[in-house]
Amino acid sequence: MLGEKLKELREARGLVQRQVAAKLNVDTAYISKMESNEKPVSRTHLKKLSKFLGINEEELLTIWLADKVYDMVKDEAVALKALLATEEQVKKNTRRP
Repeated sequence: MLGEKLKELREARGLVQRQVAAKLNVDTAYISKMESNEKPVSRTHLKKLSKFLGINEEELLTIWLADKVYDMVKDEAVALKALLATEEQVKKNTRRP
């Protein structure tokens, strides 16, 4: 999900992969693999990408975390049950102002 979103944002701004790579100080091949979900995006790159692509960092972080969770449960028969249990646990343990 994140790779597709990053590619969409980059293209919407008329940027080429080379420009994003220069901003992150990585090679263009890494950006290509990142956008095709072959390489994970590091959390440290999220902040730079959000600023460079003009998107809220929280939105990218949400997609980044969703990708990580999905990768953990995608092959499990009880994936949805596990996600629902996790949701309940998060709700229970999240402090509200």
